[in-house]
Amino acid sequence: MIGIALKMLLGDRLKYIALVAGLAFAALLVTQQSSIFAGYTLRTGSWIRDTGAADLWVMDPQLVFTEDNKPMLERALYQVRGVDGVEWAVPMYKGWLNLRLPDGTRVTTRLIGLDDASLVGGPPEMVAGRLEDLRRDRAVIVHADQVGDGLLLKRGLDGEGPRPLRVGDTVGVRDHGLEVVGTFRSSPEFFWDPLVYTTYSRALQVAPPDRRMTGYVLARCRPGEDPAVVALRIEQRTGLEARTPKEFEDATMSYVLDKTGILVNFGFTILLGFVVGVLAAGQTFYMFVLDNLRHYAALKAMGASDALLARMVFVQLCVVSLVGYGIGAGGAALTGVFAEGTGLAFQMPWQVPLVGLLAILVCASLAGGIALWRVLRVDPALVFKS
Repeated sequence: MIGIALKMLLGDRLKYIALVAGLAFAALLVTQQSSIFAGYTLRTGSWIRDTGAADLWVMDPQLVFTEDNKPMLERALYQVRGVDGVEWAVPMYKGWLNLRLPDGTRVTTRLIGLDDASLVGGPPEMVAGRLEDLRRDRAVIVHADQVGDGLLLKRGLDGEGPRPLRVGDTVGVRDHGLEVVGTFRSSPEFFWDPLVYTTYSRALQVAPPDRRMTGYVLARCRPGEDPAVVALRIEQRTGLEARTPKEFEDATMSYVLDKTGILVNFGFTILLGFVVGVLAAGQTFYMFVLDNLRHYAALKAMGASDALLARMVFVQLCVVSLVGYGIGAGGAALTGVFAEGTGLAFQMPWQVPLVGLLAILVCASLAGGIALWRVLRVDPALVFKS
């Protein structure tokens, strides 16, 4: 009977192709848009993951995500160092400053000040120069992949065309001249202001003076200590907020999804793909069942049970669902391949194909339910009617 079901399905090539095409388009929309959504949400925590040397991030209790600027007093560093279970703790400065490029262009940047001694929290990959070069006088390092309105020089220098900043260039922050001593590469981020790294002491020199200048305290727990327990001790002793990198990343992701329309926009697109799949597959499969109703009636007249007919419909649905899903998910994966290097946020963790498959199976089940109801109600005498 399974062979008969497949022959019925593949015998009508036009309807078979229409069924597969409808489900493939739905799978493409659901999987592709879910992957782009996953890419953008993962990018919200890129900077935290790239700064992966610490077990705990200590911050002002009112700070809600990475781009929230609520610095602390410098004494926070010494308070954290005095907590039981903390192996070491270092300060980090983070502030938004106008960087004056050599051609006169001014760009808003995120200036990151690293601990002078350890340089903990620096970028993950140096392209030119060394991270240790930050200890040189007036030194900064900038991102190697400068595009768009980032750190690209908009007017040429000495007859050159527009080009990115490179080692040896001089930039300005307020009344301070700084020299580019290296370039780095990091994970693509959701936030757009370019990153510039220097030492903590130099960041305090060039930034506008304030009583509160310490953006974060990065802490490492002693071996064998539970970071969650140490975080609780820090909070109880200092009154500050202590989060693991994962907790800080989740908080940033939740804030972005809550305060922007990204979740709603992608949610509507994914829902659209689901609706298209249900409507296209439902209408086409229902027409397929109507065209083959006499065959089902004949099988019923020969003694086929309702359970057997249901299994036949189930097999037909599984075939078109898996073929359509494979084509759609493959097309979504190719989108990610071709979009690599274009700036499109595309990430396909294993959960995305699984959710896409479940969505297509639900589409097919809804479509098959309507068709199955018609099959089970067919009158066996239909085969004898003209």
